[in-house]
Amino acid sequence: MTKGRGAVPSQLGRILVTGCRGYLGAVLAARLESAGYTVLGLDSAWFERWALSGMPVHPWAEKDIRDLRPEDVRDVDAIVHLAALSNDPLGELDPDLTEAVNVHATVQLARHARAAGVRRFVFASSCSVYGAAGDDWVDETTSPKPLTPYALSKVQAERALQELASTNFSPVALRLATLYGFSPSLRLDLVANNLAVLGVATKQVLLRSDGSAWRPLLHVEDAATAILKVLEAPSEAVAGEVFNVGSDAQNYQVRDVAEAVCRVVPGTCVRYASGAGTDPRSYRVSFRKFTERFPEAAPRRDLMAGLEAFVLEFSRRGLAPELQRSANFERIQQLRWLRNFGLMTEHCRWKHRALAGSAARVFGG
Repeated sequence: MTKGRGAVPSQLGRILVTGCRGYLGAVLAARLESAGYTVLGLDSAWFERWALSGMPVHPWAEKDIRDLRPEDVRDVDAIVHLAALSNDPLGELDPDLTEAVNVHATVQLARHARAAGVRRFVFASSCSVYGAAGDDWVDETTSPKPLTPYALSKVQAERALQELASTNFSPVALRLATLYGFSPSLRLDLVANNLAVLGVATKQVLLRSDGSAWRPLLHVEDAATAILKVLEAPSEAVAGEVFNVGSDAQNYQVRDVAEAVCRVVPGTCVRYASGAGTDPRSYRVSFRKFTERFPEAAPRRDLMAGLEAFVLEFSRRGLAPELQRSANFERIQQLRWLRNFGLMTEHCRWKHRALAGSAARVFGG
């Protein structure tokens, strides 16, 4: 297989992306296609109702990862596993459900992949596994201290995947920094996105904590680049490995992110909610291992440039302030909406797929 300017350096031609219609999945699928790969996708289509224009066009199937079968992973060369209950509020909604989706379904998928001869399995983990590290720097040798069901599920899945590693099966876990930036499958429940939208819509950046907690940030486009480079790496460079993915320079305290929004959106000020206290989830993360192994994948976008592009995209698309202030792009509110209207069970199973509409696709369809 070739791409525009020469041969693809990897032999991985057909890439299966789970969660292909999600926030990172939509960006990654487009990036992989532009690099010349054949992209196949699986997605539950939970958030399809809220997708904006610009979603990538490629073969994909509407399927819950809890229901995957061996045939779903046949004839693919690599898997990028993004599908999950994807943040702390979702994880706390039902910890047992979080374990079922984020751990058991992940392990089942990996077993199917190994049996099918899939060579590379890239797992999207999270820097949130470090929990309450405070002001101390942490790296891949630091013992995880997950504080939430979501973070715990990522630790458990990582360990199970490492146990499945073999000569012919190379799982790699990427502990991604907190993502931000625009995606056609938009999320505004990520800290930088949330604060930026508050600034644009209300001219106030409301912090519900004292803003002292540390968060590493990573632009969603840079996350896609990192995944691409890991897919193309030799097996011996990644097999069974865990990498923090981000930039040392982009560790911020939340109040610093708020101040950055004020510089990007003139006339905006920071306001603290009454009784705002300290958020125990705080971690400063070293990304040295990844940047030394993959210097060409070092993040290119800094926070200011990323925020400016994010705000500009809102303006370009004409998204109204009323929409920006709504909960339309917060994952937990989207799932609650589906439940409240009787479209989804409490275990996040579809009752009626009317909202998915044209979301149901089949490979080659």
